[in-house]
This record gives sequence, structure tokens and C-alpha cells, in this order.
Amino acid sequence: RLVKNGCVLFVQEEDTEEEPKLKYERLTNGVTEVLQKDAASCMTVHDKFLALGTHFGKVYLLDIQGNVTQKFEISLVKINQISLDESGDHVGISPSLVVALHPQFSKSNNKQFVTGGNKLLLYERNWLNRWKTSVLHEGEGNITNVKWRANLIAWANNLGVKIYDIGSKQRITNVLRDNTSLRPDMYPCSLCWKNNTTLIIGWGSSVKICVVKERDPTEIRDLPSRYVEIVSAFETEFFISGLAPLADQLVTLYYVKENSEHMEEEFRTRPRLDIIQPLAEGCEEISSDALTVRNFQENQCRDYRLEHSEGESLFYIISPKDIVVAKERDQDDHIDWLLEKKKYEEALMAAEISFKNIKRHDVQKIGMAYINHLVERGDYDAAARKCQKVLGKNMDLWENEVYRFKTIGQLKAISQYLPRGDLRLRPAIYEMILHEFLKTDYEGFATLIREWPGELYNNMAIVQAVNEHLKKDPTNSMLLTTLAELYTYDQRYDRALEIYLKLRHKDVYQLIHKHNLFSSIKDKIVLLMDFDKEKAVDMLLDNEDKISMDKVVEELKDRPELLHVYLHKLFKRDHHKGQKYHERQISLYAEFDRPNLLPFLRESMHCPLEKALEICQQRHFVEETVFLLSRMGNCRRALQMIMEELADVDKAIEFAKEQDDRELWEDLISYSIDKPPFITGLLNNIGTHVDPILLIHRIKEGMEIPNLRDSLVKILQDYNLQILLREGCKKILVADSLSLLQRMHRTQKRGVRVDDTAQAFGVVVFHCRHKFHKECLPSPGNVPGIQYCNICSAKRRGPGSGILEMKK
Repeated sequence: RLVKNGCVLFVQEEDTEEEPKLKYERLTNGVTEVLQKDAASCMTVHDKFLALGTHFGKVYLLDIQGNVTQKFEISLVKINQISLDESGDHVGISPSLVVALHPQFSKSNNKQFVTGGNKLLLYERNWLNRWKTSVLHEGEGNITNVKWRANLIAWANNLGVKIYDIGSKQRITNVLRDNTSLRPDMYPCSLCWKNNTTLIIGWGSSVKICVVKERDPTEIRDLPSRYVEIVSAFETEFFISGLAPLADQLVTLYYVKENSEHMEEEFRTRPRLDIIQPLAEGCEEISSDALTVRNFQENQCRDYRLEHSEGESLFYIISPKDIVVAKERDQDDHIDWLLEKKKYEEALMAAEISFKNIKRHDVQKIGMAYINHLVERGDYDAAARKCQKVLGKNMDLWENEVYRFKTIGQLKAISQYLPRGDLRLRPAIYEMILHEFLKTDYEGFATLIREWPGELYNNMAIVQAVNEHLKKDPTNSMLLTTLAELYTYDQRYDRALEIYLKLRHKDVYQLIHKHNLFSSIKDKIVLLMDFDKEKAVDMLLDNEDKISMDKVVEELKDRPELLHVYLHKLFKRDHHKGQKYHERQISLYAEFDRPNLLPFLRESMHCPLEKALEICQQRHFVEETVFLLSRMGNCRRALQMIMEELADVDKAIEFAKEQDDRELWEDLISYSIDKPPFITGLLNNIGTHVDPILLIHRIKEGMEIPNLRDSLVKILQDYNLQILLREGCKKILVADSLSLLQRMHRTQKRGVRVDDTAQAFGVVVFHCRHKFHKECLPSPGNVPGIQYCNICSAKRRGPGSGILEMKK
């Protein structure tokens, strides 16, 4: 799959949704002209500039954009390696050899550098300002690469890689080359210092990561003070042209042969830049890009180099006719990729999180792109909902979006998300949407009227529009309800109340309470009660100070059934408040609510009994008449009605029990004596109030009485029960008397302490615990030897009697 990124066309191996890790651009400007006439052989990177060596022996100093700032003609042969010190002030160049400057060459008093041909030479400037030369290594063929980091020098020849410690002047290790079948000149060794102690070696298809460590002092003996540990070693699928560190990962530049197996044609011969994660015994591929550099078909493994800038994550892929820069993708690039994949939600979230760091993107523009995408996809509700987040306080953008939604016929979708707080659109916008709903969706229109504050639009204009629609459909309850809400907002409560009452709308009572419309309903009480009697009466009674009881009664005088409901609830709340209407209520109860008539007669203290008796007799209400007769003192007539009208012996007996009048019992027995069923009822119930013998003696001989045996048995059982109760009470009485007597006897037998410190006198102590001098007591009286406590005797006889007794 070909992907256009920057100015370079690169290919990803797998057509996946995985985001690339790097981005690429070609180094152009002046370097392009140089490579059209010459070919790049090597390059080194500094934070401030680039140094490029060519096949024609020239060295160019370039700025970061690729412009030539200086040119040096060194020789007529290829430049193999360029070395810079850390300051960038000195450049080491050798046309036929490899060279490396000491990193602190500019700052060091003892300036040092090494060159590699068939031997590795160390050059040091001594105190006489002369160069001293030392051979660090020789005898193993030509030296092809050398890298200097801190005190460590690493170089490669045909046999392997050596590391030398310039501080201790000791060679530390020799890392042998693995695949000796490959020609060293065609597949050269790549060396890269990750830090001051970690060296990365790439040779052929082999990668080794070596760490220089300090040896334990006890193990040194004749050994170097440092040693090298290979912490990771693995084989790659392709041939390595360059290596560079990226945090704890590796960037590898591969050369891919045309005849590599399992390779698609579009990937063959193109150099690959991979990011891999080294492991102890292998590696994990993180990303892989196949690069299209100029003349890649003509290049070999030795023609590619990979250099990196330690200050930034910049990686330079050098080929004879092209230089490509790879960079880590930043948040802008991440957003680019998300937008390319149409992952707008993720792109918007990424932009919001990193809004301070993004340079090329704008949160609102991404949001607009997302909205456009949702609209194109037909997801209008999601697009409208996203407007709240994206458009924010930009009222111009809001209005543009509203008109766009109107154009595509989706005003309904955006209506519920419009601003309605402190920031708001022009009233015309809201009115346009309301008119649109009014044409096609009464329910949606009603919802907006309820949800939108009335100050968003011209209320009168909308009222007029609703009235126009009501002319065509005058009974539409939804439109009428909405119109009432509009009137309410406009404080035309009378109009709203009329509509609510007409519709019998549940909110009518809430409207009255909320806006204190009691003065407006004084002539609408009948309508309110027709709608909901219970709520209306409760409201009227709760607000008696605003609508008087007399006014309500006056309004309901032509609707007695409603008047009854009102007065009944009033009576339930307070038996005395509506006393002047109690006489009227008798007729109302009799007409509309007979079950509550008798309770009313029982509870009312202001009801005229004669009037009530007249009404009840007219309507032949026996129970009520019986109650009134008994209340007026005519119990015999009441009992007669129960016996004659109701023919209910149980009720008659109950009435007689309530009155507890012996004459009533006599009347009841007299009336029942020739009625066997009544006799049975009396025998079953009067045993506890009247002696059954009185009834039994008066029963005519030969009269057949139903269930006589059961009744007699019950009488005997009741009699036995009374006898048992009497005996039980007697036993309890005797036991209690005996107990109290014993208690008194014990109490009276107790000694009483007499403490009299005065002159010795005879003392008399009574059982009541009162004490007297013997001389102070009166004579015994008529009964010799018996004396009484003066105090207790006086209490029994009354106040002052004791004093009189003593005077006697």
C-alpha cells in the first residue's frame, strides 16, 4: 500500500489500521543540486548543521533545511567518514581513511583523534604543541569504521569489532563477526553508541547490543578494569545498513535484495526503516516502512548510511542520490492520520487534550470537519449534538449551522441543542425553528415551548401563529395546551385559565396556586368542580381567606350535588365552621349521600332535630328516624319503629341495651311475646340484662318457638357462667380480705419505738402510730379499758370534733 507522507512516498508492509511511528521528508534545496552532479558517500549530524561527504572528495556543510553553507574540496577520491567533536567547531576528514575526533576535542588540552587504515593510529598533541602518534591496533586488515564516545573507541575490521579504553589505555574486548561468508566491503559494519557505555553493532543480518561494565576489583589481576556484556543479540531478515537508538528501541535501516523470498514486488530493493524492540534473545518489530529513494534500484547495502541527531529524534537516511529525514510523529501528525482514517471523534479528543502543543491544527476546525462528516453520513442527530461542544460560544458559527440544517431539512435535529443560556442566537432563529415545527409537528412544537425560555423569541408572534393554526383545527388539545403555556409566560393568566378549564387540564390547579389566581376563579368555581371535585374543594378550603365560604356556597347554589361535596368536606374538617348550613345539609345528605346522613346527625351539634325528623320521616329513613326519636327522648316510639318497620330483634335488643331502660325491656318483651322468632332472639340475648324467667313465664303454653332448646341451653350456660363469675369473685374477695387482715395483724404486732428524753411519763401508742402522754388522753368513756386516738377519731367525725372531745 502506497502512502503519501511529506515529500516521500513510502510503503507499509501490511494494510492495517495501525498508525505509522515516523514521518518522512526529503532533504532538498541546495543538497539536491549537489547530488545531481555528485553522490553522497557519508554524512555526520550535529545539532546546528550537517556535514556531507561525496564520492568526488568534497565536503559540504549544510543547514538543517539542506542549504549549502560551505564547501570544501578535499581530494579526488571518495570521503569515507567525517567526524565532529561535540561543539561542532572541528571536523575530522580523511579521503582514504576513517577518522574519529575525541568528543571534547575543542575543549581538551590534549587534543586527540584516531585514524584507521590498515592500522588504528592515535594522534595526541603534546605540551610542545607537536603531534604524537601511537598505534592502538594493527595486523588484522583494513579498518572500515571507527566511533569515539567519551573514553571509549570502537572500531571494526574484517574480523570483528574492538573497544579500547583511552583512559586506562587498555583494549577491553573483541566482538567477532558472525557471518564471515558476506563480503565486508559489500556489507560493512554499522556502529552506534547509544550512550557512554552502550554500543550497538550491526553487521550483515546480525545485531548485538554491548554494554561496557566495570570489573570487580577482586577479579582484575591482569585483566582490563572493564569488560563487555552482550545484553541482546538477534538475527534480522534483511541486511543492516545503519542503526540508531530511539529511547529503549532501535531504528534500523535495512537493505533488501531483489530476490528476497516472501517479498511482494513493491517492497523489493527499497530500503526499509524499521523500529524494533530488542529482547534478550530476539526482537519485536514495532513498525516497518519501505522507502522510495532516488535510484534505489541501483544501490547496494554499502551505499546506505543511517545517522541520527541526539538532540532531537531525527534520523537521516543517506543514499548516493538522495537524503531522507525521518522524524517521530508529533500530535499534529497523529491528528493528520486520524483525520485521514476518518476517525474524527478520536482526532477531536486528541486535539482537545493537546491543544497547547498542536501547531497545524485547530480544535474547532477539526470539530467542524467531524460535524460535516456526520452530516454527509446522514447522522444528523449526532452532528447536531456535537455542535454544542464544537461551536461553543461562537454565535456566528451557530447561525451558519442552523441555516445549513434548514437547507437539508433537519431543523428538528438541531433544535434541542441550540444555546439558550446567557449566550443566545437572534430571536429570528428560534422563531424560524418554532414555525417549522408548527407546520409539521405539533408535539415537537409543544416540547420546545416547554423547554425554551420565553425570552428567546417574540412571544406574541408565536401566539398569533398558533391562533392561525387553531382556526383550522379549533379543538386540537395539544395546540390549546401550548397556547395556554404561551399565555402563562406572557402573564395573561385569565386566557390560560380559560383554556385549561376548557381542556380539563391537570395543570389548572398548579397555575392557580403558582400565580395566585383566586380572584380570577370566583366565577369559575362550578367549572373547577366539574373538572375535579376533590382537588377543587381542597383548594377552596385551603384558601378560605381568599375565597370565602359564603361565596362558594353562593356560586354552588344551583348545583346542589356540588354544594353537598363542598359542605361535606367542610364539616369533616371542622364540625362548627359551617354550622349555619347544617340545616341545608340535612336535605343534601338525604338527596345525594344517605350513607353519611346518620354520621352527620350523630356528630352535628347544630342540626335542628325537628327539621331532620321531618325530612327523614318524609323519606321513610327508618334508621335515621329511630336515632332522632331516641335523641329527642321518644325511645318507646323509636323501639316501636325498630320492631315494626325493621322487624330486627337484634337491633331492638341493641337499642334497649344502649338505653338501659327497664320499661323499654318491658315493651320489647310485650311486643315479642306473640312472635316466636323474636322470643328466640330475646332468649339468646337478654340473659345478661333481664331475668329470663320474666320472659319465660309470659310465653303462652303450647307456642312453638324455633330453637327453644338451644336458647334454653344458652340461658343455662349464661346462668352457670354468672354463677361461676360470682363464685370466682367471691373467692378473690375472701382471699384478698384474708391477705389484708394478715397484713394488718403483722403490722399491728410490730413494736413501736418511743424516744422521749423529757421527764418520765406514761405513754400510749395506738396502731395508727400516733403517740400520746397518758395524762393527755381523755377518760375511757362508756366502755371501760378502751381508749381511742383523738386524731383519727376526729378525722372520722369531721373537722374540730377532736378539739371538742378534748374540751369535754
